[in-house]
Amino acid sequence: MKQQTNALTLKTITKSSVWDIQENDIFRMWEAAEKDADLKENIQRYMDILRTAFELEEIKIDKPVVIDKYEQRGFKIGSLRLDENNKQKWAVKKKPIMRVTDLTYENIRHISAAKLMEVIDRNFGGGWDSLSQSIKDIIESGFDISTTIVPKDRLHIPGGMYEKKIADGFEALEIPKGTWVEAIFAKLKPISERPHSHFGESEGNGFDENDDEEEDVHDNDSYEDDDEDDSYDDDMLTEESYRTTFETNPDDLDIESVDVSDEDY
Repeated sequence: MKQQTNALTLKTITKSSVWDIQENDIFRMWEAAEKDADLKENIQRYMDILRTAFELEEIKIDKPVVIDKYEQRGFKIGSLRLDENNKQKWAVKKKPIMRVTDLTYENIRHISAAKLMEVIDRNFGGGWDSLSQSIKDIIESGFDISTTIVPKDRLHIPGGMYEKKIADGFEALEIPKGTWVEAIFAKLKPISERPHSHFGESEGNGFDENDDEEEDVHDNDSYEDDDEDDSYDDDMLTEESYRTTFETNPDDLDIESVDVSDEDY
């Protein structure tokens, strides 16, 4: 759940919650902080946090032609007081999340599952396995992810895995692979499932310090069937099962009797 931006101040903002605010919020928060005696001592820390999610450039030549160029690039213009005697114009623009390499542990929970699907779709055509492990770890820290590869005419069968995932609130991305298709499903994890920490993550990430440190980030057991039996069921054949079973080109196979369900990560 996102924090309300009106409740955030320069003193309380973190490298995670900063992704919830917009350009105009920076100028509002900074003006409010000017009344604090310790603003000067903390300016560098505040700027470092803001630069996690924003581009900030001091406007050293205050002319209309210069301002216009910044505005054409999507910057918002406002004034920030960095010392007691001077208020300087600054150009501020939120960093876009366009590529998978833009995803971080700080911003992953501040985008929607639909936005995540757009980012993944824009950056590769090779499927989930084409992502680096570090990117997968970031994504899975904020989202439940499931993937499957099935014949394209079986993905949308009534009552099938695709229909069930959508009904359960997942967003889906379909990646064609010849006569087959890979489906990636994503759903934002509840806050209670957030990991306690990540290697290399910056301090002040907005995570609850009381989170269970032993929680498994990759625990997706909630999507496994509760009723287990030892009988063989074609409908429960997983992507990994047929990948290791069939070594030939899937297009050459007779797949009429094969039904594939999702494999959760």
